[in-house]
Amino acid sequence: MNFKRFAKTNIDDTSIDKRITILMGIVLLFSIFLSYRIFVKSVLENDKYKALADSQHTVKQELNSHRGKILAMDSSNGEITELAINIEKFNVNVVPKNVKDAKDVSEKLSPLLDISENEIFDLIDNDKLYIPPIKKRVDKDLADKIIDLKLAGVLISAEDARYYPEHTLASNILGFVNFEGEGKYGLEGYYNAQFKGEEGTVEALRDTHGRIISSDIAQEVNDGSSLLLTIDINVQYMAEEKIKDAKEKFSADGASIIIMNPRDGSIIAMATDKTYDPNNFNEVAKDFGQSFFNNSIISDTWEPGSIFKPVVMGAGIDSGKLDYNTIETFSNMTVVQGYEIKTAENKAFGRQTMTQVLENSDNVGMVWVGNQMGNDTMYDYLDNFGFGKKTNIDLESESSGSLLEKKKWRDIHRATISFGQGVAVTPLQMALSYSVLANGGVLYKPYIVKKIIKPDGKEINTEKKIINDKVISQETSEKVKKMLVSVVKNGHAQKAQMDGYLVGGKTGTAQIPSSSGGYKENEYNHAFAGFFPVDDPQFVMIVRVDSPKGFKYAESTAVPTFADMARWLVNYYEILPNTS
Repeated sequence: MNFKRFAKTNIDDTSIDKRITILMGIVLLFSIFLSYRIFVKSVLENDKYKALADSQHTVKQELNSHRGKILAMDSSNGEITELAINIEKFNVNVVPKNVKDAKDVSEKLSPLLDISENEIFDLIDNDKLYIPPIKKRVDKDLADKIIDLKLAGVLISAEDARYYPEHTLASNILGFVNFEGEGKYGLEGYYNAQFKGEEGTVEALRDTHGRIISSDIAQEVNDGSSLLLTIDINVQYMAEEKIKDAKEKFSADGASIIIMNPRDGSIIAMATDKTYDPNNFNEVAKDFGQSFFNNSIISDTWEPGSIFKPVVMGAGIDSGKLDYNTIETFSNMTVVQGYEIKTAENKAFGRQTMTQVLENSDNVGMVWVGNQMGNDTMYDYLDNFGFGKKTNIDLESESSGSLLEKKKWRDIHRATISFGQGVAVTPLQMALSYSVLANGGVLYKPYIVKKIIKPDGKEINTEKKIINDKVISQETSEKVKKMLVSVVKNGHAQKAQMDGYLVGGKTGTAQIPSSSGGYKENEYNHAFAGFFPVDDPQFVMIVRVDSPKGFKYAESTAVPTFADMARWLVNYYEILPNTS
């Protein structure tokens, strides 16, 4: 019996030891796990939990920067006109969950916001904590009326909104700022980052009861820069008026004018018939689509026709293959790779100098000029003039135009391009090419911003930039200028003449490509490209009139529009006539 009791006692002790060992193992494992979790939370995830703790005691508030202005000079008195500024506008917000009577709110807001009761009711009859503003950018008077209604759940919030005091003036240049505060098209799109500046942040510390006990600025606000344009506000206004008149008078599909200083590439005016009020950009988009906002002077391309001929002639003279007084005899037609090319009126001009080829706008003569250069030489000159690539003007939505790659050129391409068909250009590119002809052969980078004005008042002037300092020689430039003066005096642009001022230029009546191939029947785009005063060129101007009705040639449409604008310019700038 004693032995049995002794044995049982040994068994019980062994079982207890095992249990203790297991329990200690469990405690050890738990301690290890707990230590690991403490290590993870306190070391590896320290930043995360510190941020959570801070968020309970700190409040961050964004500070909005102010968008820079767009300014233009009035050369008549030196005053500055504001084209784009910021004003305070108000958004009408509704928190549906806090609305006590959705029907009552809808009835009272509807006549004020010009939104139907049903539309408002459908938006707010729910338990949502947030919906987008039901009306954006209302005036203060309207906002005050809504506040006075004291409607539960209806809130008014203020914000900076872009405002264009001159409404439609220069809208094709300016672009607009959308409801999200982003610049679109024109200057607003191109310089969006500079206009916006950098938003700031203020951090406030609060106690356990949520009360603010201190605050500090974590990130300073940097307001956006302002821009002073090269545009003369009065010239821009007059150019837009001339374009409106031309479109209406000639029943045209469209019209445009660009006026440039050939001595530095600065833009003086840029007007199209597609004007709109940037203050109502959303309504314009609904009515006409987004493409309406493109500036046709830099985004639309067309086959320029005969205004291209002086560029090709300048290349031919500069290459040494011919001269302004070179004489050749030309028929009414020529054949290139099986294609017949005729003069505009199917008339043979016979024996002519190269100047007379331009005066008569002889397609056959121009094909001969292209033949003298050959594909490689002619292509290289056109490339140096800047065709087929963007000018990189400081505006959004620019097109590069189209110049067929040199390796793809055949004789027929050289032939048609020599008289301005088979190549697509923008009015800006044509203005630059005529600047080269007028200024002695220099291709400047075009620009429309005269200076950038920093928020602290520091001004950064735009320096003129040369892309190519010798597209053609000074000697070639002088010869082409004389030729184009003769073209105005003796050719199809006699209406462009001004008493006391020499004008050089060339008309263009170009066929319009058809979407089905070939060209449209009896439908043309008219243009006139010129510069003045020729003895000291201060203006290059391209006038384009798209598909006018009842007028066959540019001499009846684009030329008189050019002449009206040119006479206004010499009077406005008080340019003295040449009395010699």
